[in-house]
Parts: sequence; C-alpha cells; structure tokens
Amino acid sequence: MRYDRGLRYGQRGEYTPAEQERRERVRLQAAEWFEAGESTRAVAAWLRMHGRPVTRWRKAWREGGAEALRSKGPVSAESLSAGQWEGLDAELR
Repeated sequence: MRYDRGLRYGQRGEYTPAEQERRERVRLQAAEWFEAGESTRAVAAWLRMHGRPVTRWRKAWREGGAEALRSKGPVSAESLSAGQWEGLDAELR
C-alpha cells in the first residue's frame, strides 16, 4: 500500500484553508492504513514523515476513530475583519 501523491506534511508556518484540507486528507489516509493494520513506522515512511506525529495520530485514532483526525478549524483567528479586508483591497487598487 502506498500513498500515491507522496505529499510531505508541512513543517511550520500558517496554513491556508486549502493546506488545512490537504493536511486533513493525509491524516484520514493514515487512519485508513491504521484500520488496515499497518504499522506506525510504515505509515510514516509512506508519508515521508517523522514517526512522532504519526504516533500521535494513531493514539487519537485509537481513542476517537477517524473523526478524531479531522481538522478542528482554523489554526488562529483572522486578524482583519471583512470590512478591513475590503478597505485594504481598495487601498491597494
């Protein structure tokens, strides 16, 4: 079994909604492999990741299933309101 896309999991930085969605897909793929009986080491190797996050995912999966690996939402609250974004956009134009 191999994760065909070979995506690396981001190491740092802020994540866009698209990046958060991609990261969630990686965790859910790992959940499928856990369910299939694959080892943490094998899953980490297929995802080209260090074993620590995969170990945390397995623990969360054991305790709450695949649902426990779903995204909890944005990492941080947006610092600008919709009106501020509109004003900034207008200024930049």
